[in-house]
Amino acid sequence: MSTPHPSTPRPAQILVVDDEPDLRTLYELTLLREGYRVEAAGSVAEASQHLDAGRFDAVITDMRLPDGLGMEILQRIQQDQRGERCVVMTAYGSAENAVEALKAGAFDYLTKPVDLKQFRAVVASAVKATAQLAGARVARPVDDRVDDGAKIASAVGSGGAAALERLVGDAEPMRLVKARIAKVARGMAPVLVRGESGTGKELVARAVHACSQRSDGPFVAVNCGAIPENLLEAEFFGARKGSYTGSAQDRDGYFQAARGGTLFLDEIGDLPLAMQSKLLRAIQERSVRPIGSTQEDAVDVRIVSATHKDLQAEVQASRFRQDLFYRLNVIEIAVPALRERRGDLPALCKALLARIARDAGMPVPTLSAEVLQLLAEHPLHGNVRELENLLHRAVALSDGDMLHLDFVDSTLQPSELPLREPAAPAYAAPPPAAATTSAPPRGAAEVPNDLQGYLDQQEREILIRALQETGFNRTAAAARLGLSLRQIRYRIARLGIATPNGDGVDE
Repeated sequence: MSTPHPSTPRPAQILVVDDEPDLRTLYELTLLREGYRVEAAGSVAEASQHLDAGRFDAVITDMRLPDGLGMEILQRIQQDQRGERCVVMTAYGSAENAVEALKAGAFDYLTKPVDLKQFRAVVASAVKATAQLAGARVARPVDDRVDDGAKIASAVGSGGAAALERLVGDAEPMRLVKARIAKVARGMAPVLVRGESGTGKELVARAVHACSQRSDGPFVAVNCGAIPENLLEAEFFGARKGSYTGSAQDRDGYFQAARGGTLFLDEIGDLPLAMQSKLLRAIQERSVRPIGSTQEDAVDVRIVSATHKDLQAEVQASRFRQDLFYRLNVIEIAVPALRERRGDLPALCKALLARIARDAGMPVPTLSAEVLQLLAEHPLHGNVRELENLLHRAVALSDGDMLHLDFVDSTLQPSELPLREPAAPAYAAPPPAAATTSAPPRGAAEVPNDLQGYLDQQEREILIRALQETGFNRTAAAARLGLSLRQIRYRIARLGIATPNGDGVDE
């Protein structure tokens, strides 16, 4: 009596659509060697017949076909609400077509001539995404009677749901953000997270990663404004041993470190123009050339970027490349400012106080209605980051369980704040003028004999005041003073300005 064999999983089925027989055969053979079942078509009409006949795990289609465009196949899959992930192949240099396909719902794109290693990786990701979606639907069938939050949680799995829970708040703007994260996480399209400083853009980026099929891969976060300009290329693309002074061994860049996962480019608007062109090529070609190497490394990463700047205005001012903007802004997620969701204040305060108390090893302080009302009336220009700073300060100044808020005059705008008298300069006053010299007008400031010291003192006071107003958020303070993040960091270090915990906050 023969023993029953355990059931083997059904091989994934792929539909390949290309009008060039040689390329179609190459794609078929490549996928067959990977263990897939493959069907092929040479036109939109043939592809439609295959779609009518059955279901697939992924559809790979060329953009230009004899009787139409690959976009028609993608649109049909979207309209019929089918589960197949669609990958579009475009000709070299057709960046506009790739962006258009991603916006229309394509899972990913490939540039011809197709690198077969990259081809296999993209198809594997598409098949995995389809399987995860199907598994989520079977394990947690969605009931129309449940609320939107439960539907989102059922679609993204436990890891994604936990990441979305860290985005505290149930106000309508935040519900829309969470729903958009769950929707866009399924593909590979670049995502641009836009919002004011302190709104939690990195948390949104981490949620996109956690809700995607790449959640098992690395999440690499990069603050583009914190890297010295002369090190940008080595940091992003890596370097080979001996390629520059002090390069004692090969080192990977951020793109290589994020392979198979997500690369988060924070404050993308701070990148210099020269680096923007190199980043654009890396994103388009999905390959990078380390410094000192003659070979390019293929990289499989999803790009999520963030900025507090208006990138369209930066493009108009010629400070940001238009082609890079369109490449990054395929899908946009706008994170609301705290003033747009005041109803989330109680939940945010509760979550922040719990974290502060846990870090300090103390009981969670009581949040009285009076303190909550004071916070609700506060402008909170620094958003959640300023709220956290205020609560940290309130806990430090508390008497027992009572919280004491200290706003440090941050409710006032810079133009409303009274100017303080500068501290006495560390220099001796000049000797009295000779009797023959006319006296200066009454009320005129004395001319210092150490101009640099005097100016440093003035600059130091202005910087301290701007930092206090923004809860020591350096990005917000820099924006208020018309400086870049790199410039304000340099000034803080040069003038020896102390910040809470020895460091400021950049987001």
